[in-house]
Amino acid sequence: MNGKNITGAKASLPCAERTGMPLLVLCITGIAVACLILSAPASAGTKYMAGSPDLSASISGTNEFSAGSTVPLQIRIQNTGYNEYKFIGSSIVSRDDLPDTAKFLTVSLAAGDSPIIVKSDPQMVGDLAASATATGTFTIKIPSDAPAGTYTLPVGLSYSYLYQAEQYGTDAIQYYYKSVNKTVTIPVTIKPRVRIDVVSTDIGQVNSGMEGTVNITVKNTGDEDGKKAVLRISRNGLSPVTPTDSSVYIGDFVQGTVVTGTFRVSVADKTEEQTYPLDIYVTYENKDGDSVTSESETIGIPVGRKADFVITSGPVTMTAGKKQVITVEYRNNGGATVYSAQARISAVDPFTCSDDVAYFGTVKPGESRQASFEISVDGTATPKEYGLDSEIEYRDSLDNSRISDPLKVTIQVESAPGLIKSLTGNPLLLGILAVVIIGIAAYVFWYRKRDR
Repeated sequence: MNGKNITGAKASLPCAERTGMPLLVLCITGIAVACLILSAPASAGTKYMAGSPDLSASISGTNEFSAGSTVPLQIRIQNTGYNEYKFIGSSIVSRDDLPDTAKFLTVSLAAGDSPIIVKSDPQMVGDLAASATATGTFTIKIPSDAPAGTYTLPVGLSYSYLYQAEQYGTDAIQYYYKSVNKTVTIPVTIKPRVRIDVVSTDIGQVNSGMEGTVNITVKNTGDEDGKKAVLRISRNGLSPVTPTDSSVYIGDFVQGTVVTGTFRVSVADKTEEQTYPLDIYVTYENKDGDSVTSESETIGIPVGRKADFVITSGPVTMTAGKKQVITVEYRNNGGATVYSAQARISAVDPFTCSDDVAYFGTVKPGESRQASFEISVDGTATPKEYGLDSEIEYRDSLDNSRISDPLKVTIQVESAPGLIKSLTGNPLLLGILAVVIIGIAAYVFWYRKRDR
């Protein structure tokens, strides 16, 4: 037995050696890792005990605008807030938001007591951190009759910020936010300017295809005196009324002054009879020496029909080989009075004309005038209907020379009659022939009586 025990003991020794050594290694490794964990410093967190946003507003760019304009107004928001007390500790959990950050910032603009019209809605610009800026753009309209001066516009700032955070244990934080509605103001200046009001208009004879005069009286109803002022007119869009003389020098155009300018305008041919727009404005030098253009005013220009002549007399009958004075009647069928008018006729083969001009003078719309022309027809002319060109040369109300559209004078040429037809158709020849016949008969009677 002892041999067996000894043998058994010897047989179990290698097993002990195999199992004891790995356990020892594992224990030592575990102890080392635990020591490393315990010796490593914990991650430090940060918290702020006090702080809040501090927002202000200003205008980016100029704050001076002219009445009658619509402009984009850029408002710059700046956050000058800061955090006062900062704590760092291993047991502190860092906050997601900072107390000096304005969250969900919304900016609005109002007119206040000013005449300005704000055409934009409030704008959300997002979170605004400390020392950062944001910009909101608002469209404003300044009425043309807005008085000059400096006005304060209210800017509304709506936001939230973190004012308290309570930590529970090492893994939980409860946030407390405070909502703020703050109003700041920005100054906007409406610049003084010259503003014109049309007092009266005196429209001369303005007709289609012609020139006419326009007398315009305006008053400076603005709040600035203009120097070196020039009263101007300009075409309105595609209006057929176009300035010929477009400017009149005024000089000093002080507040309340009334001036009159006389302008020439031309009207496109074939323009319909109705009223068309024309713009008027003033350019001047302001108190700073800058060149300024006033807001324009629009007036209506009534346009009448142009001078339009027609021939109201019928065809003229002429005999081949004869000279004849013909009469042609013309009527001004248009809407404009013409001056120094004269009718012309153009004679072509087989016609010749020794007197081809007839003077009319002034012809008002609806009036008629008769013209007499002395015309000869060649004896070889073919009997038929001919048309001779005729026209009216005249002057308009501004003494411009003009010519009417071509007109046709209808002439019916007949062949020359035979001898008997010529005699019977002419009383003078018949009288002479009667005298000759009576003379011959008397002579024959006397001669026979003497022979007896």
